[in-house]
Amino acid sequence: MNKNTTLGEVSGYLATPHSPGPWPAIIVIQEWWGLDQQTKSIASRFAENGYLAFSPDLYHGELAELGDGNKAMSLVQKYGSGAPAELNNIFDALKSYPECTGKIGSVGFCFGGRMSLTLGINRPLDAICTFYGGGMQQIFNQLGAIKCPVLGFFGDQDVSIPVGTVEQFDLLLDQIGVEHEVIVYPNSGHAFFRDSDLSVYKPDAANDAWDRASKFFQKNLFPGLG
Repeated sequence: MNKNTTLGEVSGYLATPHSPGPWPAIIVIQEWWGLDQQTKSIASRFAENGYLAFSPDLYHGELAELGDGNKAMSLVQKYGSGAPAELNNIFDALKSYPECTGKIGSVGFCFGGRMSLTLGINRPLDAICTFYGGGMQQIFNQLGAIKCPVLGFFGDQDVSIPVGTVEQFDLLLDQIGVEHEVIVYPNSGHAFFRDSDLSVYKPDAANDAWDRASKFFQKNLFPGLG
C-alpha cells in the first residue's frame, strides 16, 4: 500500500510491501528538484523488494520543474539547512514504528545523496547508499562519524562531481575504516539513474546500480539473508 502520510512530523510518501510486516526501512531522499514522481517510483520499487520505504517531502510541497536549475537551487537554499534535522526525526520515528524491524538504511540522489551521507553522520544507520551526492565535499570532514557500510554511485562525465572528488571520497572512507564500495560508471553523467529524463538516463549503468543497491540493502538490512 502506498500513500501520502506524515512520519516524524515530516510529510512524505510511504510505500509498503505486500508481504506482512514488520519490515526493514529505507529512507529514499529526493533530488534537488523535490519530491517528484521519479522519487516516489524508487520508493515503490524498494517496497516491492520487501522494504518499508519512506520518501520525505523536504521542500514542504514545493517543486522545481525538471531543468529549472535556478528554482531548484533556490529551494535547496530555502530548505536545505533544515533537511538534516527532519531526516533525524524520520529516523527516530522509524526506530519506534510498529511495522519496522529497527533496521534502517538510506538512499539519496543528487542533493539527496549528500543528505543520505549526512543522516549517516547524525544517526546510526545500518546502510548508506548515495547516488552522485551533490556537494558532498562539504561534509568530508564529518565522514568519520559514519559507522555502517557505504555504497556510492557516480558517473565519469559528471561535471558537478569530478572524478577527483569521487577518488577523494573513496580514499577518505579507506582512511577512516568504513566498509564501502564506490562505483564510477563510464560514459555516464549526473542523474544517470533518472529514467524519466532520457537526456541523462543511462540504462546499463542504472540497471547495474539498482542490482548492486538491492544486494547491498539485502545484505545489511535483512540479517541472515545477505
